[in-house]
Amino acid sequence: MGYAETYLPAASKMTNRPIDAAIDESALIRQAKDDQDAFGQLYERYSQRIYQYIFYRTGSEADAEDLAAKTFMRAWQHIATYDDRGVPFSAWLYRIAHNLVANWHRDRRRRKIISLDDLSRWQVNEDGPEAVALLAEDRAALLTALRRLPAERQELLALKFVEHLSNAEIGAVMGRSEGAIKSLYHRTLLTLREELQQEMPAEQDRSRLRRLLGRLGDRGLGRE
Repeated sequence: MGYAETYLPAASKMTNRPIDAAIDESALIRQAKDDQDAFGQLYERYSQRIYQYIFYRTGSEADAEDLAAKTFMRAWQHIATYDDRGVPFSAWLYRIAHNLVANWHRDRRRRKIISLDDLSRWQVNEDGPEAVALLAEDRAALLTALRRLPAERQELLALKFVEHLSNAEIGAVMGRSEGAIKSLYHRTLLTLREELQQEMPAEQDRSRLRRLLGRLGDRGLGRE
C-alpha cells in the first residue's frame, strides 16, 4: 500500500482514474471542493512534483512520502476555503509542503545538505544545453558554494531551477512578494558567484560558470 492509499480518502480510486488534461483547472478545483474524484485528478497532476520537492528538501524517501501524503491530506481538508488569487493551484500545494518541511527541520534541528544527485536535477532553461554543460563542469565547486548558503536561499534556487516556478509562484510558496523574490534571487546568485571565486583556483577565477550565474542574476531582476 502506497502513501496515497494510507493517507487520502478513497485514494486507490483516485490514483487509478485517468487524467483528463482537457479539463480546465479552475473548473476542476471548484468541482473538487465537493467531489472527491475531482480532487483525485488534482492529486494525479501534482503528487509527483510535490513528492520530488519534499525529497529534495529532506533527502529521505520515507519522510518525503510521509510529508507528501500530509500535504495532500491538508489540501483535501482545506480545499473548500481555497481562493484563487492569481497564482496557480500548485503554488498553494507547494506552500503547504513548504510549511510541513519547515516544521520537519525545526523538530529535528537539522539542515538539509545538498548532494551531487540533487545538483544533477538542476535545469537552467534560459541558457539551454550550454548551461547544463557549465553546471557539470564546475559541479564540485558549485556544490560547496551552495552548501554555504542559508536554507532559505537554497530553497529559492530549488524552486527556480528544479521546480521551475515563476517569481510570483515562489513568492506564494515562501510568503514573500514577487518583488522581494526577484531581489533575493538576484542577491543569491551574486553571492553564489562570489563563493565560487573562493572555491576555484586562481586560473579559473573568470570561469564560464561564474559568468553564467552573473547573467542569470541580472536577468532575474526583470523576469516575471
